[in-house]
Amino acid sequence: MVRLTRAQQQERTRASVLAAAKAEFTEHGYALAKVDRIAERAELTRGAVYSNFPSKRALYLAVLIDLAGSVGGESPTPPESLDDALENFARVWLERLPLGGSAWGGRLQLRSLEGVLDDEHSREVLAQVARLEGLLLAIALEAGASPRRVRLAELALTLLEGASHRAEIAPGFGDPFDVTHACVHLAGIKFGDTWAPPHLEFVTPAKPCADTWNAPEGLVDQITGRPVDLTTDGLVVVLGAGRLGAAEEAVRSGEPVTIVVVTGDPAETGRLVRLRITDLVACLRRVFEPETWQHVRVALDDAALVASALGVADPGDETEVAVRVQAGVIVARSGGRGAGHAVSGARKATP
Repeated sequence: MVRLTRAQQQERTRASVLAAAKAEFTEHGYALAKVDRIAERAELTRGAVYSNFPSKRALYLAVLIDLAGSVGGESPTPPESLDDALENFARVWLERLPLGGSAWGGRLQLRSLEGVLDDEHSREVLAQVARLEGLLLAIALEAGASPRRVRLAELALTLLEGASHRAEIAPGFGDPFDVTHACVHLAGIKFGDTWAPPHLEFVTPAKPCADTWNAPEGLVDQITGRPVDLTTDGLVVVLGAGRLGAAEEAVRSGEPVTIVVVTGDPAETGRLVRLRITDLVACLRRVFEPETWQHVRVALDDAALVASALGVADPGDETEVAVRVQAGVIVARSGGRGAGHAVSGARKATP
């Protein structure tokens, strides 16, 4: 008999817990699921479950991430127009709606968070993640054009999220084709969408510098799945899970941007962010080509390696710091609100 290494045994245990948890959540839902029953299903102790997942919520989110990450699909055919892009994205998004019935398995398919986010902080983080989701979809809808389409993207996502929620609480009601048709017609609304945040005028300028740094390796771009090289020229913006709305300030700088997401609670908050980004990107990849986001990368840094490398003493959900990298050297750095904009604005003053 081949003896498993410790790492292999841990991975097998984790896989057993996830499989048992999926069965438990499918049968009972989140609220009525029991960790003791999950341990029984996996033929493990309660302690073994908690050694891999510190809470039922962390375990539930891990199950949803596993489901979201397993979604595949055909290679995208680039949309020919804004209408086409909205229609294709809505169609892909709505494929997750169950055909009928209210079984908990269908709610897992919907990535239901009903009753899961029962604290104010989690809901605040979800609102920040939603702003990042809207930005990523908007970049695709803008397709290199000058008009900002963040408000359009956020409205489309709101409509689609609403359809998912209705499918959960009133299964069988409504027609997904009507929702898709409605999303297409959102393109005709005149939003007057511009990028001119009033606070940018008061942002403290970045400080020019010439700092070498040991850029962490091993991070992956969530959009393309490729390794992230933090030594290439551009902005590196580290944002806590509660500050993700600031990502657009860096993106609108016009420079290549790497958005690094950190949190003080990887088990729950980190998994919530990972779930939402994984789920959205799975849809985006089926509609748009990866080159659509060629100037934007998103990395999830559960261990806060980048923040630590930049000298952030206690990285958490309120972290907001940015640096401008040139030839592997940090030539400007800024912290606080407007960090991405301030660093970009300092580029002419850097050595």
